[in-house]
Amino acid sequence: MVESSSQTSGSRFWYAKSLCFIRVSGPPCFTIVLSEFGCAMKKFAYCKVVLATSLVWVLLDMFLLLYFSECNKCDEKKERGLPAGDVPEPIQKPHEGPGEMGKPVVIPKEEQEKMKEMFKINQFNLMASEMIALNRSLPDVRLEGCKTKVYADNLPTTSVVIVFHNEAWSTLLRTVHSVINRSPRHMLEEIVLVDDASERDFLKRPLESYVKKLKVPVHVIRMEQRSGLIRARLKGAAASKGQVITFLDAHCECTVGWLEPLLARIKADRRTVVCPIIDVISDDTFEYMAGSDMTYGGFNWKLNFRWYPVPQREMDRRKGDRTLPVRTPTMAGGLFSIDRDYFQEIGTYDAGMDIWGGENLEISFRVGVTKVDYGDISSRLGLRRKLQCKPFSWYLENVYPDSQIPRHYFSLGEIRNVETNQCLDNMARKENEKVGIFNCHGMGGNQVFSYTANKEIRTDDLCLDVSKLNGPVTMLKCHHLKGNQLWEYDPVKLTLLHVNSNQCLDKATEEDSQVPSIRDCTGSRSQQWLLRNVTLPEIF
Repeated sequence: MVESSSQTSGSRFWYAKSLCFIRVSGPPCFTIVLSEFGCAMKKFAYCKVVLATSLVWVLLDMFLLLYFSECNKCDEKKERGLPAGDVPEPIQKPHEGPGEMGKPVVIPKEEQEKMKEMFKINQFNLMASEMIALNRSLPDVRLEGCKTKVYADNLPTTSVVIVFHNEAWSTLLRTVHSVINRSPRHMLEEIVLVDDASERDFLKRPLESYVKKLKVPVHVIRMEQRSGLIRARLKGAAASKGQVITFLDAHCECTVGWLEPLLARIKADRRTVVCPIIDVISDDTFEYMAGSDMTYGGFNWKLNFRWYPVPQREMDRRKGDRTLPVRTPTMAGGLFSIDRDYFQEIGTYDAGMDIWGGENLEISFRVGVTKVDYGDISSRLGLRRKLQCKPFSWYLENVYPDSQIPRHYFSLGEIRNVETNQCLDNMARKENEKVGIFNCHGMGGNQVFSYTANKEIRTDDLCLDVSKLNGPVTMLKCHHLKGNQLWEYDPVKLTLLHVNSNQCLDKATEEDSQVPSIRDCTGSRSQQWLLRNVTLPEIF
């Protein structure tokens, strides 16, 4: 019975069961004591001893009941994402059970409400994650050509740096196990876990105790106060020893063959910064879904990172061999490898960045050419001079020629209607939706449009498009073929003529007060637009 309990319930519950088993042999002894008490008049001294012994048994029973009632809290801990019971041994489970081979985890209907409550803790299905083994299996989705590649044995070693804050036990440790299990041991120097001031108890001493038992050195470093991703990564990098530093997020899983290509590229050219293909783990079912190898990183005018299709010029350079790396202008930033010395040479991260987001573009630009910053930027300007950075226009023309950012334009800023004093506004709408019109606020953002040298009216990577008489005016992907996206601006008449329809952009109608219209040109004030150039001075 004891063995069965230990196998199904964990060490803490195992001890509770075994002690309870001993405890149930107590009551018969207690009955015997009561029987003996009936002869108190003959053996008073003996019965005093027996009574005292009985009281000891009663107290012991009460102590055991109170102490092991803690077991009742195991389920409560599991609900909060805590590891139930004592910290488990880092044993390897067989590849069977929920989530194996990346399959989705299905939660029974009777557990749905509990699942929704647990979801709020980390903003993913914590219940599903807790059901999956820390060393779960994943399919090998690599191209066949990638599976047969042979890499040198003398690749540089890497330290894997992972920053976390209040991360769930299961996702953090599944990340660690996947790194250990799917990395050649001689290439993996260590794993550095940087705790950015987590508040959860199980991420303190229990985590340290757990990782000490792993077969690869895993170090836990603590930030004294909440410092943010950048400074936490810098601290982890400073403490690491490998020639290559690999940054990973705290809730990812490495697949087979993930590390060798990264290190091989850096060995060939230490100035190469390498990113893996980023697949997807569903936040709802934890299903593993393969990502595309035909996308690369870019950005829009608002400096938001975006995924775009790999351009034809890059496919031509690779001559159809999809196993070759893709040259990408920017990276997502969460997962990448970089040579330690080169990381220092380019100035590491900008420690002045306080909030997550943007650091990936910043370091991407610096790897290419330059640095943009605000506030006291004297040190960064000094770094720019030291690195002899090229202007940002060079970056757009040579590193990212496929950028959706218009490099040649007549106007950049708001487009204001003369009669209504309202401005074109994309309303944060998406492709194939109507462009909007709203009160001008002068804050840029959704009211920034460019009138390009190709005579397009653009907002981000979308162009104003009219496909039939009288509209509507929609936002479609810019195709650079003119046609329905060709507009003529008359700086004297202040009109925006849609060439294909021979109609003019007009104010909104009464039927739809937040959408500009397209009508026959009349020269009225409602068809007059002021294009104001709000371009900032050149700072690159």
